[in-house]
Amino acid sequence: MMLSPAARTQSPPVRVSLNQASLRYRDADHDLFVDLNLTLPAGQWTCLLGKSGCGKTTLLRHLAGLTDDVIWQGELLTSDQQLLDNRVAYMAQQDLLLPWLSVLDNVCLSQRLGSSSSQPNTTRAMALLEAVGLAEQHAARPDQLSGGMRQRVALARTLMQDKPLVLMDEPFSALDAVTRHKLQNLAAELLADRTVLLITHDPQEALRLGHQIYLMSGRPAQLTHLDAPPSNPPRQFDAQMAAHQQSIIDQLERDYG
Repeated sequence: MMLSPAARTQSPPVRVSLNQASLRYRDADHDLFVDLNLTLPAGQWTCLLGKSGCGKTTLLRHLAGLTDDVIWQGELLTSDQQLLDNRVAYMAQQDLLLPWLSVLDNVCLSQRLGSSSSQPNTTRAMALLEAVGLAEQHAARPDQLSGGMRQRVALARTLMQDKPLVLMDEPFSALDAVTRHKLQNLAAELLADRTVLLITHDPQEALRLGHQIYLMSGRPAQLTHLDAPPSNPPRQFDAQMAAHQQSIIDQLERDYG
């Protein structure tokens, strides 16, 4: 899919590195993770697997600046030596669309919540809605859309923020298999120039989308690098993918005990 000039990003991708990172909630007895090292290559997808409660979402939320009451140690470095503050877009499992706003106004929400002097770029918002196939529904309310359509609006809203780092917390997990497959392809195309960290419980999704894949496990949690197919994502499922998927499932089963 070719994005129109109005829809293209203005922010160059950024490499993000976590070095010797440790985190503990202030009311907890133990660290959630200790001495964690993770590099997110610029312009690539990193997928993070692991069972519920291991710390995946907390790591994501900390990178987004959304954690409170935590004790944090370690280095957070970027390739352009700038802070991540206000340079992160977050896409959650729930679409979080405001029901009283139109599709177009939901896409423009981040700009509407900005400074009073900024005016929403409706031309770019419409170009993004065109890219996700929802330009004709720009005046509709969220309750008039299917679940897949709502997540496409959420994807357009994420792109509208034009941030170099995109954090995704299982954004496709609630969708049916066909819609999930289509949204995976669409996200891979539209976020091809972004640095993406995706949390997922689905090994097949990680294999389809990830340039690199990690398993988070243990307490305190550590990261294990998993092999990914050599081809570029989004990948089609074949015999090689099936073998990789079974290998990851075997590792997840050992982690679940």
